[in-house]
Amino acid sequence: MADVAAAGNATEIAEAIVQAGAHGKTLCIRGGGSKLKLLGRDCLADILDVSANRGIVDYQPRELVVTAHAGTTIAELSTILAAEGQMLASEPPHFDGRGTLGGTLASNLSGPARPWGGSLRDALLGIGLVNGKGEVLNFGGRVMKNVAGYDVSRLQAGALGTLGVITELSLKVMPLPESVLTLVHRLEASTALQLMNERAGRPAPLTGACWVNGKLYLRLAGAASAVEETAATWGGDRLADDDNFW
Repeated sequence: MADVAAAGNATEIAEAIVQAGAHGKTLCIRGGGSKLKLLGRDCLADILDVSANRGIVDYQPRELVVTAHAGTTIAELSTILAAEGQMLASEPPHFDGRGTLGGTLASNLSGPARPWGGSLRDALLGIGLVNGKGEVLNFGGRVMKNVAGYDVSRLQAGALGTLGVITELSLKVMPLPESVLTLVHRLEASTALQLMNERAGRPAPLTGACWVNGKLYLRLAGAASAVEETAATWGGDRLADDDNFW
C-alpha cells in the first residue's frame, strides 16, 4: 500500500519532495482525488496529499483577477466569484465538489464554454510551484499585463504534475452573463451536428452546444436583448433547469 504524506503549504510540499527524492521515491500528487483515473490506470507511487493547501490569497473584483492556492476547489471558487457577479470563463468541471484548481490546470480540463470562453490555461496569469528539487518557484504575476519572455506558467496546463507541484494560481475572471437560456431540439445526430456547426458560425451569444439522447442543446448567454432575439429566431423548447444540465 502506498504511503501518504500531507502538505498544507509550499514549504511543506518542498520538504516532502526533498524527502521523497532522498529515498528514491516517486510521488503521486493528490488534491481532491477526482482525477486519479484520468489516464485510465492507477498511480502506484506514494501519495502527496496537498488538499490542505487551499483558500483565496487575493481577490480584486474590480481588476477581474483572483489568486488562490491550488487545493481550492472549483466549486468554492465559483461560489466566491458568483457573489461578485463573476465567473471562470472556461467553466471547469466541479467533480461533485472535489475538483481543485491545481488538478484542473494540471489536467487542462475545461467545461462547455471552452470553444467560446477559452481554457483555464488561457486565463492563467501566474503560478507558484515546487519543482523536483524542492525549489519553490514563481512565474508570471497577478495582473493582466505582466508576461514577458517565455511563459513557463502555461506549460503546467496538461502536464499532470510532471513539471512540479502547483501551489498557487492567479487567474483572470469574467463577469457573469446578464441572461442565460438553453434551447432544445429533437434531432438525429447527423442533423444536430450540421445545425450545431451552422449556429456556431453565426454572430450569436452561443456558449454551449451538445447532443445527448436524441436532443440538441444550445445554450445562449449574454445581454438579455441579444439572448431573447436569438432564441426567438432559432426556436426550440426552453430548458427549465439548464444550470444543473450544463
